[in-house]
Amino acid sequence: MGDANGVLDDGVTVLPVLLVDTDEGITGVGLGSHAEAATVFAAIEGEDPRSVTALYDRMLRYAFKAGHNGALFGTIGALDTALWDIKAQAAGQPLWLLLGGRDRRVPAYASGLDIGLGDEELVNAYVVYAERGLRAAKLKGGIDPEADRRRLALVREVLADAGTARPGLMLDANETWSRKQAVRHIGELERTLDLAWVEEPVRRWDAEGLAVVQRGVRAAIATGENLTGLEQFRPLLKAGGVDIVQTAAVGGVTHFLRTAALAHAFDLPVSPIGNIPVGLLHAATAVPNHLASELQDLHPPVGIEVEHAIEDGSYILGDAPGLGVRVDENAIAALAPRPHLPRPEGPGVRPERAGHRLLTAAAAPSDAAG
Repeated sequence: MGDANGVLDDGVTVLPVLLVDTDEGITGVGLGSHAEAATVFAAIEGEDPRSVTALYDRMLRYAFKAGHNGALFGTIGALDTALWDIKAQAAGQPLWLLLGGRDRRVPAYASGLDIGLGDEELVNAYVVYAERGLRAAKLKGGIDPEADRRRLALVREVLADAGTARPGLMLDANETWSRKQAVRHIGELERTLDLAWVEEPVRRWDAEGLAVVQRGVRAAIATGENLTGLEQFRPLLKAGGVDIVQTAAVGGVTHFLRTAALAHAFDLPVSPIGNIPVGLLHAATAVPNHLASELQDLHPPVGIEVEHAIEDGSYILGDAPGLGVRVDENAIAALAPRPHLPRPEGPGVRPERAGHRLLTAAAAPSDAAG
């Protein structure tokens, strides 16, 4: 499991789970950060959870000194998602229906933290996606254009063999390039490949740089998963630096709905990101500009059961009230403890030379030459 910033050989990552109990016996599930949970929860303790939108703003007010960013924003998002889960359970409706969705089918694209996989492993992984009807795929890359070209072509062949005349191909660089590196690398790939989008080519906050890349390549530019407060999206949209507006599952349902509305005002599509973006899948059914949602895992994490299916290239949401998420606390308690801090060899720590490499390298991401 990894990207241009590093690889975890054991392929294991941590998914925080936050449970919110009510006096009425309903428990809501939020998947996200626990940072400063006591501080943020004080904003909603004793409140009616059905007032979820007002409570979201109340949590933001409690956290305003720290700013709308980082792990604290993730905690707000996890609590917000849990409140929406509670509200829909109390109403006896699946969240997608409560939010005003009409179609339980949510289009998806295949995605893996796959930069550490060999060619055969890569092909085998995407064959499984193709068998579920996925016809678009996003690969990790950004270190070596020739390796990216070869890997993208392999996945294109897998999807074409499954019956897609023109598969959708995307590349995620995870902020590893400078502006010029991005234009050069993408331009090299575009000599032989048709890329639907390139994700996070430069730093997430570099609105001007993203606009430079957007104008310099044919592919669409996707970004936003690592932005948090809504105010962080405004400069990006104003600069014209994004074609696909992304939001991460950890931001919560209310944040996604507001980001989607902002993107819609600019006639831009929105795409949820995350290894289990279940709250945003429900919300995606209720916005007019949803494009496709990321599908990283065909099976949920250990200890989590989710009532949705993967069929014909889409998530198919269920009828269970709320999110349709069930947590097996015993199964989770039985797991060996995992580190909560980013491991230096993994994708959570930015390499020292990221954005400052003169030459591309075919070495592993952690060994890429300066």
